[in-house]
Amino acid sequence: MTKTFNKIPEYRPDTPLLNNVDNPSQLKALSSGELLELSNEIREFILYCVGKTGGHFGAGLGVIELTVALHYVFKTPEDRLVWDVGHQTYPHKILTGRREEMLTIRQHKGLSGFPKRSESEYDTFGVGHSSTSMSAALGMAVAAAQNKITRNTIAVMGDGAMTAGIAFEAINHAAHVDANLLVVLNDNQMSISKNVGGLSTYFAKLWSSKLYNQLRETGKKALRTMPGTTNFVRRTEEYMKSIVSPATIFEELGFYYVGPIDGHNLPLLIQTLSNVKEIKGAVLLHVITQKGKGYEPAEDDPVGYHALSKIEPKTSEKSIQENRKVLKSPKYSKVFGDWLCDMASSDERLIGITPAMCDGSGMNEFAERYPDRFEDVAIAEQHALTLAAGMACDNLKPVVAIYSTFLQRAYDQLIHDVALQSLDVLFAIDRAGLVGEDGATHGGVFDLSYLRCVPNMIVMTPSDENETRQLLYTGYQFSGPAAVRYPRGIGPGSLIEKSMVEVQIGKGRIVRSGARTAILNFGTLLSAAFDAAEKLGASVVDMRFVKPLDEDLIRELAGTHELLVTVEENVIAGGAGTAVSEYLAAAAISIPILHLGIPDQFIDHGKHSQQLESVGLDTAGMLKKIDERLELLKTSQNP
Repeated sequence: MTKTFNKIPEYRPDTPLLNNVDNPSQLKALSSGELLELSNEIREFILYCVGKTGGHFGAGLGVIELTVALHYVFKTPEDRLVWDVGHQTYPHKILTGRREEMLTIRQHKGLSGFPKRSESEYDTFGVGHSSTSMSAALGMAVAAAQNKITRNTIAVMGDGAMTAGIAFEAINHAAHVDANLLVVLNDNQMSISKNVGGLSTYFAKLWSSKLYNQLRETGKKALRTMPGTTNFVRRTEEYMKSIVSPATIFEELGFYYVGPIDGHNLPLLIQTLSNVKEIKGAVLLHVITQKGKGYEPAEDDPVGYHALSKIEPKTSEKSIQENRKVLKSPKYSKVFGDWLCDMASSDERLIGITPAMCDGSGMNEFAERYPDRFEDVAIAEQHALTLAAGMACDNLKPVVAIYSTFLQRAYDQLIHDVALQSLDVLFAIDRAGLVGEDGATHGGVFDLSYLRCVPNMIVMTPSDENETRQLLYTGYQFSGPAAVRYPRGIGPGSLIEKSMVEVQIGKGRIVRSGARTAILNFGTLLSAAFDAAEKLGASVVDMRFVKPLDEDLIRELAGTHELLVTVEENVIAGGAGTAVSEYLAAAAISIPILHLGIPDQFIDHGKHSQQLESVGLDTAGMLKKIDERLELLKTSQNP
């Protein structure tokens, strides 16, 4: 039986069984009762670890029994186990030799919060974005068949992940491939927030629906009056049950369907997995789980406990919940959410669109106030953009709130469906730049590069909270595709003006006048750039726009300074700095220029400040690189 906890352990719990499990093969020596106790120990250990480090929470608690069963039944890593998303893999990491490293998870140079191939042979596929597990696992199954290797391939996919187009593409293909694939559908009616869409609604309603019962009882009543119909009634009942079960969907698509079964009943999971692994071809096992299982507050609030902040010692459970809501200043997502509501109150054409990120994007209040003008399309970024394009064709004003890293998944739609037709869509791009503990999989460091090369777009980089509000308004007023990118977390605490003023498109602002060096800042590194300029006696410009550039201002600065320095929390390759260099070259203006940004590498997880320091985007790093360039210029001028 699953043990339920109601508080986070302050000290490391006693876990005698878990302490002796260093790899999954050791599970096979445990009895059924010991496996149940092991699951409870894992649950308490996760509570302790995440309480110390912070991190994803509810999803892992919900798959503990499933994880134990999968590693017990299958021979991993020879058998390929592919997880979807990664939020649910903490139990997997604990059972695969990383138990003692769990207190480093999501920390600088510690364990990744997601599966990572370079971290463990048990992490068969790197995961950060959702809905990829089935395609990756199918590829591994095909490889096994091609190489004549006998092994099992298992994809664990959440019901939220099943709403993405790539999942359906994999399902469509799997039925036509001569390979063995087991898909475990982890159905908890949740992704990060509540799932939306037809499929998730179907799963949610299925087992509580009155439809089957009504059909069954109506049929029985009608047939009872007819003689000799007992067997016919029974067969009809079985048929009616089949047409309202998930088996109909998946079996029609070529999968052998099993379930649904209780995902917290460990003996049943082990027995069922042992049986289905002998079935050849494409198999789908439907497992019902509860997000946050075994921790009472998370069971009651699965959205709020999707992730947990680090808990300081002696902090009460009441204080934990209160501290989760305390902010020094509003998050950028809150700035966006407030702007969205204000804008919607003055323009009935506004439609808010999100691909399953209502809470993360700050849209909860908008969704409550304007439910008829809010579209959560589930994990379907491509659809979100083309939906917006269709709305814009008929005089609506769609605002697509999307994380930078997820906009990458809809790049074709951005170009072909929106920009090519110059449709009036505003993109509010959240989580731009480095994102701290979520690491490289979620880093929004490519958007300036992939947006500025697209015709008809305007691209804006606000430097603080108020600039974010004003540039969102400016982008909204622009007739055509426009993007405003802003980071995760809170800003510097700038006063946010209630009034909204349209900024002149393509115009930056000088925030400090100096000599020799001019720092051209794009985005929220302005404070660090300003501090560096104070020490250097340099000029600082808040450029605001990556596209179109303020070419007049750049020309002026080039004529009055010896060195131009561009600063951006984006990859240097093809980014804002590159745009400045391209303009200078086209205008035949010769001046030394230094680009500060993300180098040609993926940046691992850690605190945001650690990430910035590692690439020289803190004040000290900027000073060091600028001083080195000035010294080089001095040497070259005086050989």
